[in-house]
Amino acid sequence: MDWPLALKQFAQYLRLERGRSANTLKAYQQDLEQLQAWAQEQDMRPVSMGQEALRHFLQSQAKAGKSPRTQARMRSSMRMFFTFLMEEEVRKENPMEGIEAPQLGRKLPVYLTLDEVDALLAAIDRSQSAGERDVAMIEVLYACGLRVSELVGLRLEDVFRSDGLIRVVGKGNKERIVPIYPSALDALFRYIEEVRVHIPVQKDQTSFVFLNQRGRALSRVWVFKRLKALAERAGIAKTIGPHTMRHTFATHLIQNGADIRVIQALLGHESITTTEIYTHLEQVHLRDTVLTYHPKSAG
Repeated sequence: MDWPLALKQFAQYLRLERGRSANTLKAYQQDLEQLQAWAQEQDMRPVSMGQEALRHFLQSQAKAGKSPRTQARMRSSMRMFFTFLMEEEVRKENPMEGIEAPQLGRKLPVYLTLDEVDALLAAIDRSQSAGERDVAMIEVLYACGLRVSELVGLRLEDVFRSDGLIRVVGKGNKERIVPIYPSALDALFRYIEEVRVHIPVQKDQTSFVFLNQRGRALSRVWVFKRLKALAERAGIAKTIGPHTMRHTFATHLIQNGADIRVIQALLGHESITTTEIYTHLEQVHLRDTVLTYHPKSAG
C-alpha cells in the first residue's frame, strides 16, 4: 500500500468508523503528510517503516523547532495510523509502541474574570444591528461553555426556548443538552427576532442561528478575530484564544462550588481528567487570594 492510498483509507476510517470531526481529521492529515514527505525522501513505504526510522523522523521535527506539545500530537497521529494499518492487516506490528511522547507541563488555560466578561459585552456597539448578534454570541458562549465550532454550528431547531435548553452537537457528532440562563436566552432571542429576521439568508444556511451580513453562517476564524478585537477594545490584556469563553464558563462554575462531574457533562468531556484542569485553576486562584490579602503573607 502506497502513501496516498494509505492516508486516504485512514481518513475514511476515522470519519466513518471512529466518527472523528473534520477538525480532527485535518490535524491527523497535516501530521501524517509531514511523515509521508519525510518517508518518501527516504524511499520508505508505510509497510516498511520501522521504529528506528520513526525515531529519526521525530528527531527531525524536534530539530525543526516543533514544540513538545506538537510533537506529542504527531506521535498520537502516527500511533493511530499504524494501529489502523494493523487492523487492515497491512502490518503485523505497530512500530510506535515503545516510542514515548515528551513529558508536557500542564498549561493552565486563560480565563476572564466576571468584570472582564462584563467589559467585553460593554465594548460592543449595540447601535449597530451586528452588535445584538455579538452580544448574543458572547452570552451563549459564556452561559453554555460551547466550543466555537459548536457555536457556529448551532441551529434554530437546537434552541428550546420554553425549556431554557439548547442541544449541542459536539465532537464526533455527540449530542448533549445544556441549560441556558434567562438573560442569555433573552439576548439570543432579541438577536433572532429583531436582527436575524431581517437578514437575507442564503438558501443552504437557513437553519443556522448566527449569520453574517451576507446571510451565511459565521466561521470559527471570524469568531476568534471578533473576540480578540472586542477584548482589545475593552482593554483586556489577556491573550484571547478559541476556548477562552469555554474556560471562563467552567472556571466560574468551579469557583462557585459546582460539581466537577456536572461540569464534565456540560462541557461534553469524555474523560474527567480533561475537566480536572479547572480544579487546578481554582487552586491557583485560592493561593493568589491568600498571598494578596492575608496580613502575614508578606513576611
